[in-house]
Amino acid sequence: MSFVDSDGGIIVPKTIRPLIDYEPTMLGEKRGSIKQYRRGKLHIREYDTYYSVHYDRIDPRDDPFGHIMLDASKYFPGVIMLSFLSNYIVDKEK
Repeated sequence: MSFVDSDGGIIVPKTIRPLIDYEPTMLGEKRGSIKQYRRGKLHIREYDTYYSVHYDRIDPRDDPFGHIMLDASKYFPGVIMLSFLSNYIVDKEK
């Protein structure tokens, strides 16, 4: 059995660690997980029989923009487009 998933996260079987004591979070891409947890830069995804664990470079709760730039860069173009669009809409309303 491989202990690294396709995203590079470490797989921890629930038989080893049945419960996670951290507060669930909505921040992060679910990727089919049941729940997600964060503790600082630690990001945990819960699946039926295992957890997938990895460290982010930046905690999105501390620096959302920095997290998008470094840890979730595939969303960066969308954030830029939303920024321009929201500025365009605000300018149109003036």
